[in-house]
Order: sequence, then C-alpha cells, then structure tokens
Amino acid sequence: MRGALIACLMFLAPAAAAAPRPPVVVELYTAQGCAPCNGAGGVMEDLAARKGVLPLTFSVDYWDYLGWTDTLARPEFVTRQKAYVSRFELEDPYTPQVVVGGRGQAGALEAGRLDALIARAAQAPAGPRVSLTATRASVAPGAAPKGGAEVWMIRYDPRPRSVQVRRGDNRGETVVAVNAVRELRRLGSWRGRGLTWTLPAATEPGLVTVVMVQSPRGGRILSVASRRPTG
Repeated sequence: MRGALIACLMFLAPAAAAAPRPPVVVELYTAQGCAPCNGAGGVMEDLAARKGVLPLTFSVDYWDYLGWTDTLARPEFVTRQKAYVSRFELEDPYTPQVVVGGRGQAGALEAGRLDALIARAAQAPAGPRVSLTATRASVAPGAAPKGGAEVWMIRYDPRPRSVQVRRGDNRGETVVAVNAVRELRRLGSWRGRGLTWTLPAATEPGLVTVVMVQSPRGGRILSVASRRPTG
C-alpha cells in the first residue's frame, strides 16, 4: 500500500511542478480618432479581467488626418501592424483590429470569432521559458522554429488612459485605452540557445514590462512573460 502511494505521488509530482501556461496575448490596433473604435475599449476591459489573457492596446496614427492627433500613437506600432497585414494577407491595415497570439486576426467587435481565436491560442504548445528581473530578460534553451524567432520588449500602462477627443469624428467623446502600450523594442534574435538581454530603463513610471518570443515578420507568439514594477 505504501509503495503504491509513493508511486502515485511520484506520478503526480511533475504535473504539480509544471510551470503555468503563459497568457494569450491579444493585441488591439485602434485610434482615438476612429469612430468605430469606441466599443473596442470595453472589449479590452473585459479581456483584462479574464484569466489567462493579456490584452495590449496599440494606438496608430493613420487616422490623424481626420483632425485629431492620437496622443498614444507611435510609428513603430503601425510598422508592427503592417507585419500582420502581410502575414494574414490583408489588403490594408484597419481599426479596430485584434491579433490573437500572432495566430489569427479579427475585427475587435466580432465577439464570437475573438473568443474562438483565444480558445485556439490557449491550446498551443508552450515555447521557451522567458524569465524577467528588473533589469534583465532571459530566454531559456529550446527548440526554435525554422528561421529562428524575434525577442520583443513591450511596456504598457496598467492604468486605464482616458483621453477627451476635441476634434475629428470623435469630438466630444472620452476614449479609454486599456493596457496602453508605451514602448515597443526588438531586443534581438533567438535560435535555440539560452540568451540574456539587459533591459533599458522605462521611459515612464509604473509601466509593466512584457518580453515575448515571436516567429519573425508577425508570426506566432511562442512565449511571453511580464513583470510589474516594484517600489
């Protein structure tokens, strides 16, 4: 009986020690001057409350011509979205768009399709382990995809960002961004060897740091880890 109990505990031990699955990254591409985007903030708020999902809001600037300059937009966010345009063979970038785990895309207000994409991404095999400290990011050795992968650092504000739009199609509206991305930087390449990078200092206080391993040119997100600021 005792031997059977020990065998049972040995069988259960690896499962108990297994690392938790990384969250599914949901990227929203949106703009403060885009009228159809107003409902996307609520979608991201709901996702932020869902276990196992990491929503990130990327504001883009190509709607600025309507009269309002987006206060959160960065040119590099548009570059990232254009990689997905090529990856998913779309004609043009659009908003509000969500990209789920680098594996699929949909309109942000397509609730059923978004849920299906999240469920599918949650079942994907885990990639290399990513570890974070206040100043360093490490990717453990593992099986790299053909052609290797890219390692990205993202920093976002976990506090909702409210902006009152004064011109353009959303004049008079208050737009809220959930997990607004403030920094995006490519750290380097990963081809299967364990590597460590020194992280730059944050440009704003209170930002959460995310490091992800992703197949090149807008491919699948293989691994992700996040770290909240301390102090």
